[in-house]
Amino acid sequence: MSSNGDYYLPDPSPWPLVASVGLFTLAGGFVMLVNDVNVAPWVMLIGGLIIAFMMFGWFGVVVKESEAGQYNAHVDISFRMGMLWFIFSEVMFFGGFFGALFYLRNLAIPWLAETDILWMGFDGGWPTAGPMGAELLPADTVAGPGQFSTIGAWGIPVWNTIILLSSSVTVTFAHWALKKNQRTALFVWMVITVILGFLFLYLQAIEYIHAYTELGLTLGTGVYGATFFMLTGFHGFHVTIGAIILAVIAIRCLMGHFKPDHHFGFEAAAWYWHFVDTVWVGLFIFVYVV
Repeated sequence: MSSNGDYYLPDPSPWPLVASVGLFTLAGGFVMLVNDVNVAPWVMLIGGLIIAFMMFGWFGVVVKESEAGQYNAHVDISFRMGMLWFIFSEVMFFGGFFGALFYLRNLAIPWLAETDILWMGFDGGWPTAGPMGAELLPADTVAGPGQFSTIGAWGIPVWNTIILLSSSVTVTFAHWALKKNQRTALFVWMVITVILGFLFLYLQAIEYIHAYTELGLTLGTGVYGATFFMLTGFHGFHVTIGAIILAVIAIRCLMGHFKPDHHFGFEAAAWYWHFVDTVWVGLFIFVYVV
């Protein structure tokens, strides 16, 4: 890292080029996949591995520079602004999905019911599977051919809500411990947070298996199945990324990284986790309850 007064100038690095190659390979593999090219999964796998290698190497450089005290206050502000813009982009990402759900439920489906443009007798109720003859069964009942059932809010979803909200509390306790330089408490609270994150994912996997094998609720179950799995699935992906990040942060805490007055890496992970938890509250209300 080079500097000229307060101006930050990073050293030449190969990692942006590696990232570009990985993203291009992954995107190319996806294009091959949608065009039924046989080698597509392997190309996507190679792209994913390149990206993972890049992240491991690039973040490693940043960690080493940070622990060496090479970053000044201006760099810290730059990191914070970058993280805030990233979270804002994620807000817009999920806002698009929530907007699609609102549009379908309150505008598109009622309009289609009024016009009979799909088929005669379409009543526009929600949830709807789309294809004619699909019948909504009571929650948590075994679906038969052409039928589907929603997932009740007061089973796994409410437990997952409690788990994620609890994890927001534990990561906050860890942050307080870090500020007081209580290293043992810091590590313990971080481990509990990571366990809660992966417990959420385990329960969501059980929920998905139940939906696919017993409720007839799949990604192909019309517009309801599509919106349900797109919202909860993308959120689950974000929880996976967040849990991995928190696990890395916990390992760094065990290694003695972070100081009470210099720990933006920890704060960035906590910000992201709080965002993920907040999104889940919205999902629980508008997907499962309402």
